Amino acid sequence: MTFLVAQTEHGAEIENKKVTTDAEELFLDGGFVVPKNVSNDGFVVPGNNAFGNSFRDYSAETDRKKIVEELYRQSHINQTYDFVKKMREEYGKLDKVEMSIWESCELLNEVVDDSDPDLDEPQIQHLLQTAEAIRKDYPNEDWLHLTALIHDLGKVLLLPSFGGLPQWAVVGDTFPLGCAFDESNVLYEQFKGNPDYNNPSYNTKNGVYSKGCGLDNVVMSWGHDDYMYLVAKENKTTLPSAALFIIRYHSFYPLHRAGAYKHLMNEEDHENLKWLHIFNKYDLYSKSRVLIDVEKVKPYYISLIEKYFPAKLKW
Repeated sequence: MTFLVAQTEHGAEIENKKVTTDAEELFLDGGFVVPKNVSNDGFVVPGNNAFGNSFRDYSAETDRKKIVEELYRQSHINQTYDFVKKMREEYGKLDKVEMSIWESCELLNEVVDDSDPDLDEPQIQHLLQTAEAIRKDYPNEDWLHLTALIHDLGKVLLLPSFGGLPQWAVVGDTFPLGCAFDESNVLYEQFKGNPDYNNPSYNTKNGVYSKGCGLDNVVMSWGHDDYMYLVAKENKTTLPSAALFIIRYHSFYPLHRAGAYKHLMNEEDHENLKWLHIFNKYDLYSKSRVLIDVEKVKPYYISLIEKYFPAKLKW
């Protein structure tokens, strides 16, 4: 389903997006503008992660290597087309919990992402580190600040009140089901244990899809990304479509890092991918041992939550 947000003060909808390269601005999502390139004193990409290694280095010999590799082994074997269909049906009911966005942020104090080779801090710190880094460089894009804050809230699926799903069904890179697994997927060899790998309906380039069908029509591996997308959309958020695209596909690294699966994208996907590329730098490289003072920034993010979401959401 395409989620369109009309911004009356701009007088445009997503179909009327314009790209004005001369002005170095991209007009997206009903008039939201991608600002000109940030100045030289903006966010600087660090050379190493919190463990002193390169970011997303899955071969680095760290204490977390075996944990990460086992998670991806389980994910690549168990994430099948049929499994995802069942999970979307179950969690699409949104009948687990009723709570606010900030309450879900606080729940992430209990969560550590086993798929992440770059950080082992509670997830609320990653959310705030990402949001604050974007806020510094793009101070006028408040919707993007909030998107950064909430993009990983779907990781509450790891908690008992949300079903206590295993890590492989919640975190890690996402990938399409119903078509061939692209070799750009991390630890690609492990897909050979997936029942879909040799299924003739699913192991061709297009599989069950058609070229340009749009990512909305593609079944993605189940996890926190797709769950938070469902929560936001079904609770009638007023965030723009680019925000929902970021939430749903921010772990889709084969697409936004390797350029795989682009044959499935439609025009709207290509426009929103520009926003995802902006977001991804902060999502990946803002991870740090330097912690954010939660109480200091909380009032600002509460104000954004009140602007774009109802007080209570169904999860």
